[in-house]
Amino acid sequence: MAKRQQSAMAGRWALPFLGVACAVGVGSIYYNQPLLLVMGKTFGRDARSMELVAVATQLGYAAGILCFVPLGDVAERRALMMRMYAAVSMALLLAALAQGLAWMIVASTLVGLMAAVTHVVLPMAPDLVPHDQRGKAIGTVMTGLLLGILLARSFAGWLANLGGWRSVYVVAAVLNMAFVPIMYRVMPRMEPQASLTYRQAMRSLWTLYRTEPLLREAGVLGALTFGSFSCFWTTLAYLLDSHYGMGPGVAGMFGIVGAAGALIAPFAGWLADKRGTRFVVTMAWGVLTASYLWLLVTEGWHISTAWHMATLVVGVIVLDLGAQMMQVSNQTRIFGLGSQVRSRVNTIYMTMYFAGGAVGSAVAGWAWWRWGWNGVCALALVLIGAAGVRHLTGYSRTHKEIRVHVPAEEREPA
Repeated sequence: MAKRQQSAMAGRWALPFLGVACAVGVGSIYYNQPLLLVMGKTFGRDARSMELVAVATQLGYAAGILCFVPLGDVAERRALMMRMYAAVSMALLLAALAQGLAWMIVASTLVGLMAAVTHVVLPMAPDLVPHDQRGKAIGTVMTGLLLGILLARSFAGWLANLGGWRSVYVVAAVLNMAFVPIMYRVMPRMEPQASLTYRQAMRSLWTLYRTEPLLREAGVLGALTFGSFSCFWTTLAYLLDSHYGMGPGVAGMFGIVGAAGALIAPFAGWLADKRGTRFVVTMAWGVLTASYLWLLVTEGWHISTAWHMATLVVGVIVLDLGAQMMQVSNQTRIFGLGSQVRSRVNTIYMTMYFAGGAVGSAVAGWAWWRWGWNGVCALALVLIGAAGVRHLTGYSRTHKEIRVHVPAEEREPA
């Protein structure tokens, strides 16, 4: 069965299609970031209260990854993904109809829960290529995912200028629902590789976390670096509004700028295959550190608004380069722990990753109101510094296919 699935999905279109699938799913959780101020005006709430919408979405996403992504190892994946894309569409429509902050928080949580479909899709990439091309395959699919993350902000900002913030959620709901029949037509049935129940799969998460030091290290690095990444994107709209009087359209435009960073993903995957993931993690850490030092220093320069925008553009590109290199190298590492557990190791990693992002978003808002942009950059540098310490003292090994601890209920009979 596995061979038939691989041959059906093999071909030049397979990885790009998975990238598009990831982009469609993950974009749903980022539409709100450039819209927080305008949504706040609708609900009569200040920007500080509206931060709860961004935090709720990311916490919902982390919970969705924890609850739904393990099903990728135990359920037929095409049907699972179709149901989740339909559910994302319904949650987006609920957000479009929101009449107050509490309603919006509930809807945003549901959007995050269902948008976890992205991480049912992503672990399929390594199954389609030989072992020594795993990093490149992950990089290719991650390009789509990262473009979805970054361009979602631009899409939301500019569409909100044309038709209001509610139109963003309506269009996004239609897009996700349209993807359901497309997936039915182009994807084969994909049966699970492991024979176990959902309860057994959930129990095995702790076993995998406890027995795999490389997974724990990747999760901590991912949480800290995505927390720092979220510091920037959560507070960018506040910076542009308070310092330059610019609206959500300009904040969204920075997503297009950041998309340049997403193009590094295939190269990062190739480099991980050639030089090892630890080498790429070290490079990513250096790039991330440089990006926030640049954003911190340049904000104090006495230069024109145009030049300040130029320095922000440079900072965004460098920041996204580092974040994408870190993500590709971490996921290349964990997907090397065994094909039969890929959905579950991705569950553990991405739950930690987005929990870190949610904490970063929440604390960044507090840093902004207390110390302004300098406080946000300093907070991000503290998080990146902690990631550097974890990396230097972490578990070192290259991303080779290895035997992992397989729970007793998954072992094949002798």
